[in-house]
Amino acid sequence: MKFTLKIWRQKNANAKGQFETYKIDNISPDTSFLEMLDILNNNLIREGKEPVAFDHDCREGICGMCSLYINGRAHGPDEDITTCQLHARKFKDGDTIIVEPWRSAAFPVIKDLVVNRHAFDQILQAGGFISVNTGGVPDGNMIPIAKDDAEESMDASACIGCGACAATCKNGSAMLFVAARVSALAKLPQGKVEAAQRAKSMIAKMDELGFGSCTNTQACQAECPKGISIAHIARLNREFLLAKLKD
Repeated sequence: MKFTLKIWRQKNANAKGQFETYKIDNISPDTSFLEMLDILNNNLIREGKEPVAFDHDCREGICGMCSLYINGRAHGPDEDITTCQLHARKFKDGDTIIVEPWRSAAFPVIKDLVVNRHAFDQILQAGGFISVNTGGVPDGNMIPIAKDDAEESMDASACIGCGACAATCKNGSAMLFVAARVSALAKLPQGKVEAAQRAKSMIAKMDELGFGSCTNTQACQAECPKGISIAHIARLNREFLLAKLKD
């Protein structure tokens, strides 16, 4: 297979970026998108040109590093996948593929396709954890948790923090990310002690960092590689309102 790649190139955070066009061929249909970028970079290095900078780590759909906007969609034209799980067979031979970094004010471009997603780390540091002393490690059956609650908590925990939700949202909202983190703890007894402060602190930090408001367009849910439901946003809103009522 052969493709024309239009890739966003930007020397650094302060430089003006632009699209550059590259031709690539002899690509197997089973080649992953990141492998295709590796092949392109090898070609560029052989030609004495600077390779394209892009984020990657596990390449197993777990780390959330491979944050690319491909042909106008977060992680590309497939459902419930990360960029590293996207393959050449999802495109037609001869296609032109447009590759961009996340487009969000809270995720400034560092270089080429690499963005700074430290904003998510700051939100987590604001309250996305349990700090209370819960004692030693109890027997697994000592704290009864309803099966539905446990499964819902695990579903929310599937969030990998890739940023597709914020990059896809027309408002640049991080509500789905925050809601997933809050739900993962709110459904467990260990998370209830700090529930009120958690919701207030994480939402306050989200607003401080410049993320937009949620208007329930469901774009975040549609593009989330782990299928996180916007039902968690409803829980986040309830947790936040309860916290304010307690105040």
